[in-house]
Amino acid sequence: MAISKLLIASLLVSLLVLHLAEADQKVNSNQAASYVPGNNIDCGGACHARCSLSSRPRLCKRACGSCCARCKCVPQGTSGNLDTCPCYATLTTRGGRRKCP
Repeated sequence: MAISKLLIASLLVSLLVLHLAEADQKVNSNQAASYVPGNNIDCGGACHARCSLSSRPRLCKRACGSCCARCKCVPQGTSGNLDTCPCYATLTTRGGRRKCP
């Protein structure tokens, strides 16, 4: 009797783990599908606009350019609006500070 309860419990746990693994795989495949390679953007023009009010425009444009090359997007405006380009918002330096202006 105890063995059958243990068998049923382990079967239920196995099914739960399988279900969670499939759900995680679906989420990961949806994230990969949202990225569209080949989406060309004029990083120079976008970073020029983004850094137009910066106190250190050359440094700003250099950082923005590397972020744009990696993310293929630059948020609109001179600051903020990071929700329009999540990749741009999540890049950090080795020290943990935001990399992109």
